[in-house]
Amino acid sequence: MRSYLDFEKPVAEIEAQLEELRAVDSPESTPAIREEITRLEAKAAQTLKDLYANLTPWQKTQVARHHERPRCLNYVQTLITDFVPLAGDRKFGEDEAIVGGFGRFRGESICVLGHEKGSTTEERLKHNFGMARPEGYRKAVRLMEMADRFDIPVLCLVDTAGAYPGIDAEERGQAEAIARSTEACLNLGVPNIAVILGEGGSGGAVAIATANRVLMLEHAIYSVISPEAASSILWRDGTKAQEAANNMKITAQDMLRFGVIDSILKEPVGGAHRDPAAMIATTGDAIAKAFDELRGLDGNAVRKQRRQKFLDIGRKLG
Repeated sequence: MRSYLDFEKPVAEIEAQLEELRAVDSPESTPAIREEITRLEAKAAQTLKDLYANLTPWQKTQVARHHERPRCLNYVQTLITDFVPLAGDRKFGEDEAIVGGFGRFRGESICVLGHEKGSTTEERLKHNFGMARPEGYRKAVRLMEMADRFDIPVLCLVDTAGAYPGIDAEERGQAEAIARSTEACLNLGVPNIAVILGEGGSGGAVAIATANRVLMLEHAIYSVISPEAASSILWRDGTKAQEAANNMKITAQDMLRFGVIDSILKEPVGGAHRDPAAMIATTGDAIAKAFDELRGLDGNAVRKQRRQKFLDIGRKLG
């Protein structure tokens, strides 16, 4: 059964009526019932299209966090063949908030890293809701260095509320691990592409998203802090998250305007969760195009382009 966000109530009501009519529809049904079904289908589609054409930043935040939105492993399973996951940072242990390994993307070798939130309660606990500890970022560094050594491009799939803020993570050097991972991204002599799938939260996202090309789904968000945390800091009131989101410039459209990302990937009407297969296919095409644009560059040129991209952020606005 489909779940609806609060602002999708008008669509939910129409689709509920549709389900009732479909339940009684049969070969013996009158033409009037089928005409009503057709009318309601068109009305539901148009209402959904109108809603998603004018989403507020807070509504986009809700869409980005939708529990049915395709996750990192959904993309890996569909786009990457012969995928071999690798575990552990060779210093402390394994962190399943970040998945990583090697495989083939459209016939070419590739290193894949990504935040995995999980879809079920059990999976979310296993992956710690996509919030990595230091060992997750040290694993990312290990895999990036391996990819660089064997001249294999790197793909990073970002979907995290942020790095895990627990005491144990801080004791093991969370800030240093994030900085080292960001540095590893900048030093890569092979092309790297990052895709913001849902949430791009703070340093936890930047640690693997410092790439030659940064792509972002239409209703994803990318921010230095979550709206809830910003609300608590600015107003000492966690209930003002909606107001914070609407003023933080966190949408894909804002990010493109600031030069933080390179392109926006259009989502199916109603969000990526309405048609995951179509969204994954669109993302795969965009990734292939981004890698093609960087093909033929040597290591120094790849590093120079990447560093210049981040130095130029915001400059176009004067």
